[in-house]
Amino acid sequence: MAPTKVLTGARVVLPTGTVDDGRVIVDSTRIAAGGSPGNAEVIDLSGHWLLPGFVDLHNHGGGGASFTSGTVDDVLRGIRTHRLHGTTTLVASTVTGDMDFLSRRAGLLSELAEQGEIAGIHFEGPFISPCRKGAHSERLLRDPDPAEVRKLLDAARGHAKMVTLATELPGGIDSVRLLAEHGVIAAVGHTDATYEQTVQAIEAGATVATHLFNAMPPLGHRAPGPITALLEDERVTVELINDGTHLHPAALQLAFHHAGAGRVAFITDAMDAAGFGDGRYMLGPLEVEVADGVARLVEGGSIAGSTLTLDRALQRAVTVDGLPVEDAVAALSANPARLLGMDDRIGSLEPGKDADLVVLDADFALKGVMRRGEWVVDPQPA
Repeated sequence: MAPTKVLTGARVVLPTGTVDDGRVIVDSTRIAAGGSPGNAEVIDLSGHWLLPGFVDLHNHGGGGASFTSGTVDDVLRGIRTHRLHGTTTLVASTVTGDMDFLSRRAGLLSELAEQGEIAGIHFEGPFISPCRKGAHSERLLRDPDPAEVRKLLDAARGHAKMVTLATELPGGIDSVRLLAEHGVIAAVGHTDATYEQTVQAIEAGATVATHLFNAMPPLGHRAPGPITALLEDERVTVELINDGTHLHPAALQLAFHHAGAGRVAFITDAMDAAGFGDGRYMLGPLEVEVADGVARLVEGGSIAGSTLTLDRALQRAVTVDGLPVEDAVAALSANPARLLGMDDRIGSLEPGKDADLVVLDADFALKGVMRRGEWVVDPQPA
């Protein structure tokens, strides 16, 4: 067995706050409560930050690989890419396709969930509004018929974690109720809903806003729309893409001010190009051009996901947006872990939880990643 690791000297972000010159003990795959044997490996992380591993609720791929269309090896490459950037837990997201194709993808991704490579599946589309389709093929969109939603849940074999819906469409509210009954997150997104329709969806059981502000009507003073309803309800967690392209910093501050740090989840909404580079890619059936790290559809120019990794999202949150480190960490770890029902195992550096952690330098640049007690990125390479 690998020796116990004692990580010392770092500023450790805990649920109760930040501890200077802290110590975290890793015994095999878990965080230990205290004490260490004489043969423990002591790792000095003085001058660094030590955070829980990041949890990404919404991710379509990376490293040149797509979770929607790639082979098993492709998907594993995408997962590995994001692990190198601190994401130790990841939900694989699909994009709009026909029902048979999505069912087959669910089968493939379910196998990876059963192997512990991903935390589950997020279906983004096809049950979304053609008015707010973003980078989804309009010809493949459909109303959220509960029977078809159930077909995807069955294909996922218990590994469906979230479904994004335009809940104002026919069947939308009944589909939200179905998802809630099965313990699957119903997320309001790619929607043209009114304020009143969004309130109705929340009352039916919707608990997440898919990339708040993006692919939904803007906030208006006479027609407040879905943004207001999603921000004001304490039952809703709002996803934010903090890449400097999807959101103005003032919009991010607005979300944190009204929702509070406990109801924000940073996501990547990453596509193949994350961690890979500029060029031409396919997002489902649509062609995407990535230039200077920004992904847009070749036809129409809509933003097509992102090339974001969560280490960059955190660094920007702290150094550009001026968020307290503890709030940014909650949005990257504790909050999404709680949404997934996995906060007994991940999301914070507490005894008994998985030894998933991230090491950052004083400027919040990534230096180390540990997943289940093993270094993915060694902060002290030989």
